[in-house]
Amino acid sequence: MSTINPTGNLLAASAANAPKPVANAAKTEAEAMAADFEAIFVRQMLSTMRTASLGDGLFDGQGTEQFRDMQDSMLAKSMADKGVFGVAELLTRHVNNNETEKNNV
Repeated sequence: MSTINPTGNLLAASAANAPKPVANAAKTEAEAMAADFEAIFVRQMLSTMRTASLGDGLFDGQGTEQFRDMQDSMLAKSMADKGVFGVAELLTRHVNNNETEKNNV
């Protein structure tokens, strides 16, 4: 059986080219960990930016602050899922490279 890769070249499928289920599970785990880290990173960044406000708003209060924190959390999660900053991609690549090096030793 043959498949076409993203560059348009024909590839012959073989057992050697087939991804291993264990490797895919580790890759998925690394991607999830990296996305979670990016969400935390972005949320912390948003929180720091919020503390630099120039004054009190008309509707500022404890309730508004609580909902703003929830909004920041959801925004950070959404941005991390979309890979806006690319931190998760870099972490995933780093973790996968380290795993590859461990397996080659």
